[in-house]
Amino acid sequence: MHSFVSFNSKIVSRLTVELPAVSSAAFYGKGIFTTIAVYGGKLFLWEKHRQRLYENARKLNINISEFLEERVKASLDEIIQKNKVENGRARITFLDESSGGLWTFESNRKISLLITTADLREIPKSFQLTVSPHLINSTSPLAGIKSCNYLEKILALDHANERGFNEAICLNERGEIASACMANIFWLNDGKQYTPSLKTGCLPGTTREFVIENIKCAEVERGGEALLRADSIFLTSAGLGIVQVAEFEGRKLSRERHEILALLRFR
Repeated sequence: MHSFVSFNSKIVSRLTVELPAVSSAAFYGKGIFTTIAVYGGKLFLWEKHRQRLYENARKLNINISEFLEERVKASLDEIIQKNKVENGRARITFLDESSGGLWTFESNRKISLLITTADLREIPKSFQLTVSPHLINSTSPLAGIKSCNYLEKILALDHANERGFNEAICLNERGEIASACMANIFWLNDGKQYTPSLKTGCLPGTTREFVIENIKCAEVERGGEALLRADSIFLTSAGLGIVQVAEFEGRKLSRERHEILALLRFR
């Protein structure tokens, strides 16, 4: 993470930001976020991120109406310039500090806006992928939403890292491929490209949507065995861009370049 952050539209040191421990955000993880890629100092797919962010707020009943889109965009541009981000990522987080749930309390604030920036995620030369033993619930009210409840995904990623893998595929309760812990997934089989449909509970990632708009791709519900037959596998996210997987469960995959890799030229 870079040195400065934007907190409620003011630039401050990341070391001085304070969030109330007594809040719905702290008690229940009530909040939403999005991570946006920055290429050449410019935001990538800002409009898609903006739409998803405000739609997620509506679904979780988080009132961010005081943060007009112009204000959020201005704060975002300001912190990118302050931290001199050329190629990196920015995270917008809305934290609900209001009272709610089983614990009631008085709060002077209702919502806080935190914007942080960082470099792009490092990509290993030989990206290793496995399957997580932890299933996701496609019927969860949080399915498809980038909420601040990310502990399950972090635990799944940590488990994969401890076993020597860089990422893990998450299956849903029906055994269908949903996503990676921190990315969407695409795979090639006999020259055809596939990605999980939103029915699987996968996140409607902005990079995922960008790929689907530019390359012919079937959105499907497939069991994990489909990846055992895949010729190539790709992961997509704002932090990773588009990554070609070298090995899945120890099986080497084709490293032949595909047109999907030409969509982002900043990696």
